[in-house]
Amino acid sequence: MTQISHAPEPDMILPLAHAIKMSDEDSQIVKEIAKTLLTSLRKAQHEGWVNQFLNEYRLGTEEGTALLSLAEAFLRVPDHDTADLLISDKIGNADWGTHSGKSASTLVNSATWGLVLGKAMVGPNEGSVLKTLIARTGEPFVRQGVGAAMRLMGQIFVMGRNIEEAVKRMNKSVNRGFTASFDMLGEAARTEDDATRYFNAYCDAIRKLAKFQSKGKALGHSISVKLSALHPRYEVAHRHKCVPELIEKCLQLAQLAADSNILLTIDAEEAARLDMSLDIIEAVASAPQLAHWDGLGMAIQAYSKRAMAVIGWADEMSGVYGRKLQVRLVKGAYWDSEIKYAQEQGLSGYPLFTRKAATDVSYLACAAAMLDAKNLFPAFATHNALTVASIIHLAGDRRDFEFQRLHGMGDGLFENLVREQGYQCRIYAPVGGHRDLLAYLVRRLLENGANSSFVHQLSDHNMTDDELLKDPVDRIIYIKGARHPSIPLPCDLYQPERLNSRGVHMDDAGTLDALMSRMNQPIDLIAPQQISTDTLSAMIANAQKAFVPWSRMSVDNRAAILEIWADLLEEQRETALQILVKEANKNIFDAINEVREAVDFCRYYAAQAREQMQDIILPGPTGEQNILRMDARGIWAAIAPWNFPLAIFMGQIAAALVTGNGVIAKPAPQTPIIGKFAVDLAYQAGVPKDVLQFANGGADLGKALVEDARINGVVFTGSVPTARHIARSLLIDDNRPLVPLIAETGGLNAMIVDSTALPEQVVRDVIISGFQSAGQRCSALRLLAVQDDIYDNLVEMLCGAMDSLNICMPDRADCDVGPVIDKASYDKLMGYLETQKNNIIKSANVPKNGLFVPPTLIAIDKVSDLQTEWFGPIIHIVKWRRGGMDALIAQINNSGFGLTMGVHSRIARVTQRVEAQARVGNLYVNRSIIGAVVGSQPFGGEGHSGTGPKAGGPHYLSRFCVERTISTDTTSAGGNASLLSLDDDDFEY
Repeated sequence: MTQISHAPEPDMILPLAHAIKMSDEDSQIVKEIAKTLLTSLRKAQHEGWVNQFLNEYRLGTEEGTALLSLAEAFLRVPDHDTADLLISDKIGNADWGTHSGKSASTLVNSATWGLVLGKAMVGPNEGSVLKTLIARTGEPFVRQGVGAAMRLMGQIFVMGRNIEEAVKRMNKSVNRGFTASFDMLGEAARTEDDATRYFNAYCDAIRKLAKFQSKGKALGHSISVKLSALHPRYEVAHRHKCVPELIEKCLQLAQLAADSNILLTIDAEEAARLDMSLDIIEAVASAPQLAHWDGLGMAIQAYSKRAMAVIGWADEMSGVYGRKLQVRLVKGAYWDSEIKYAQEQGLSGYPLFTRKAATDVSYLACAAAMLDAKNLFPAFATHNALTVASIIHLAGDRRDFEFQRLHGMGDGLFENLVREQGYQCRIYAPVGGHRDLLAYLVRRLLENGANSSFVHQLSDHNMTDDELLKDPVDRIIYIKGARHPSIPLPCDLYQPERLNSRGVHMDDAGTLDALMSRMNQPIDLIAPQQISTDTLSAMIANAQKAFVPWSRMSVDNRAAILEIWADLLEEQRETALQILVKEANKNIFDAINEVREAVDFCRYYAAQAREQMQDIILPGPTGEQNILRMDARGIWAAIAPWNFPLAIFMGQIAAALVTGNGVIAKPAPQTPIIGKFAVDLAYQAGVPKDVLQFANGGADLGKALVEDARINGVVFTGSVPTARHIARSLLIDDNRPLVPLIAETGGLNAMIVDSTALPEQVVRDVIISGFQSAGQRCSALRLLAVQDDIYDNLVEMLCGAMDSLNICMPDRADCDVGPVIDKASYDKLMGYLETQKNNIIKSANVPKNGLFVPPTLIAIDKVSDLQTEWFGPIIHIVKWRRGGMDALIAQINNSGFGLTMGVHSRIARVTQRVEAQARVGNLYVNRSIIGAVVGSQPFGGEGHSGTGPKAGGPHYLSRFCVERTISTDTTSAGGNASLLSLDDDDFEY
């Protein structure tokens, strides 16, 4: 299925469109059925104030976005002050008055007036008004009103806070002929405790649901299970551990369901997890102890290119084990994140269709295949009237299938079908507390608000029935199945400027296993010989001679050589990966990302040079020509670090070369092999050997290099003390011209978290930021500042996530944290941890043998307790109190470092305050603070953290150049020819 997953979109969707295209007569029948359904839907929508409210405040409006943000965060905020600030931020800045009286619903108009009044109380000028009102009433009624509204929204989309409440509320629908699929709400497990809690909740729900299900009665209600909730490491790289454990848990749940005569459906999740889920489903389906039970089910996503193949697999697998498998067909709920993930990973294509019309066509094709399948019981989850009508027509007189709808949506679509025509319908009913409903609620609002959503279009009174019921099959055939024009392939993400670097399909088990097998093949790692200072002197002399013709080569030719260099690295990627894993202790994922970054540097600087190194004609008086030109400086010393020995090394060299300079390239003493590999590729690409020379050596060689007066510039990445030493060395000789230094050093990188942040997201980003690459990144998280109201809960969750880290040698695919680079680093870090043993909150277990520094969480009392950058997997955590953010930012600024910072908050004013006050080079909002992307997030700091300009940014190349102005008097030959030859006929008469 992997080849199918990333196949060209037209190849996948056009055959389906042609296969299911109906005759004109059949199409007309379907449209008549659909129009009848639309009448029922419109009536139900008109009667429901919630639908009208969502229509008035749809996602495309500023006010709709504000309400969505408020809904996502409000109910989890534990402290009143932050909740009030959140309300003020979301309600106080929107223009609610534009919606006044616009709805046909009195309730919606009343709600609008409430929002207008709320803005008057908590808006930008609210201070005295809000305080006075609170003082008068003795309670913050605005907050209470918002809380009540959020809980009401929850009741609309969530069936109950627990299974008993949900079943009780469901009874009215049962009496009307509906059944339910109960979904226990919650985020994916981040810790083993999370997974245990969710597993117990599923077990408890099944047992309680059994009380409402008679032994002799046919299968009725069902439970939906999310595999990611049952294991904190449900990932392809960890499948050898997680899949057996998930099979065991699912077998236990299935046995409970079978004993209770209840359906159990395994939900579909991200495309990367599909193959693992199929392995788990087959293991449960083949269990002999469950042979008598036909209640196992699975969900299939129609937006997936693999949907048809999965249906075929499910039918065949069920036949092999002699069972009937329940299959829920859905459109798919991860579309936006799947698109982004494929682009970030540089994949060859998308695992899903990029057009809604293509998904609709795929859905109909899948529905037809499911109706034809011998061993499947089809369940069609949709709110689209045309889709329902098509299925009814395809099924004819059959009733051996069911429709499904979400609780709170599509109420009017199926009532008559169930009551009068005997169709079965199941309500997908979320169950959970108010805190758990947040992610689900936002997803539902997003789906409702999307412009292409049928529900959204239905609420648009300007759309006619014929517009709503346009056949997606005709649309796909007309456009020949073309991909959406606004969604380029990942490789074309940065076009027309440059190609994106090519990624690896690491979510495919076969690809991953084959790659790791090749990674573990023997390879000769022979360190290149270190050179003497005499040899270095000769190198610089040769570079000076070679510099002149190289600088006079056209910028197009130099840029083309960089692009060839990038291509060669991609061609020989696996050799580079092997060296990075074995020499630099990189795990395979970090190694792939580093190769990609090196490729991106070459292509980006090539494109930038073509644009920037052209003569610029400047304005001036007539008879004069003024030109600004960028020229090379001369010979640059490029001194690279060991933590990014390929990407930073190649980035430094590429920038210097493409601007016409010569380069003496010195790798870190710990990682010379990968440096030599990169330089050899540059020679193959066409860089003359005297223009780029490889100088391997230790600190003495580095000292001689920067002190040589023939060096015209230094680009360095490393420690602050070394950067200072280089800066002083460049000024020792008073007769030496001033030499530019581009230095990128480290930082005491902080992440600020307030109580509106989503804890699960924070924990994920903290683990990535602090422990990925064993914390050996300049940008890695060193200081975590958490609002005291959520401190204890966040620490507990973070410690649990640390327990799930796999700490081992990097030649394993499941390596999360490998050893540090060398014994000196190990000794320094372990010595520091020994001094902090009384402050350690959590220290992960590590193998006894090897240079493994345990990922560690250390409590400190104040920001100033952290004075030094500890370059390893160590995070310091400090509390801060609400109202103290300005002081916190000032304390972080006072450290003098300014590389990266993160802020997790749902309050725009908070993130804007951090943005305005933080003195850092890279600020990250609601995400991790590592992984800067070339051309998208130029990287570099200020203060102790670097000189600038930023690597991978539009100003970087200018530092490698001198600027020269040429001013020419064009009248010196005796007259201003251009002025005298002007045409006087500048208008018609």
